[in-house]
Amino acid sequence: MSAMAIRPFQKEDLQSLVALVEATQVFREEEVAVARELMEIVAEVEDQKDYVIATYVDEKNTVRGYYCVGHTPMTETTYDLYWIAVDPQVHGKGVGKQLLHHCEEYVRQQGGKLIIAETSSMEKYNKTRLFYEHHHYTEASRIEDYYAPGDGLVVYFKYI
Repeated sequence: MSAMAIRPFQKEDLQSLVALVEATQVFREEEVAVARELMEIVAEVEDQKDYVIATYVDEKNTVRGYYCVGHTPMTETTYDLYWIAVDPQVHGKGVGKQLLHHCEEYVRQQGGKLIIAETSSMEKYNKTRLFYEHHHYTEASRIEDYYAPGDGLVVYFKYI
């Protein structure tokens, strides 16, 4: 992936990003609905400050990934990485790494010091957990059966 661009989310990205989230085959239907809802909020609610979305596009302007981050309510310098997803067709090509680094730089520019990322303990999320660990995120906690029986919550953090 040579010429890449990470740019602010645009309303026109919505359908492609929802399809991308579905294509990863790790998110449940209600999770996809929440991802869509956050995109709709960013697209439609002017001056909202809860969510920031950045979209990765390749040299052909094809949407290949995104992240959604936001300042954690009632904290001074903590941010939640709500979503990071990459088109399965380009997994392993550095798109996720570029998105994560872009997100971390955005948080730094906002005066943020800590990023929290939550994920699932299910086996299909092994690559996700390894991704965070590879990028120096530390597992803070694990709560079994959090989302559903057999589907626990794993919380990662990184000071930046």
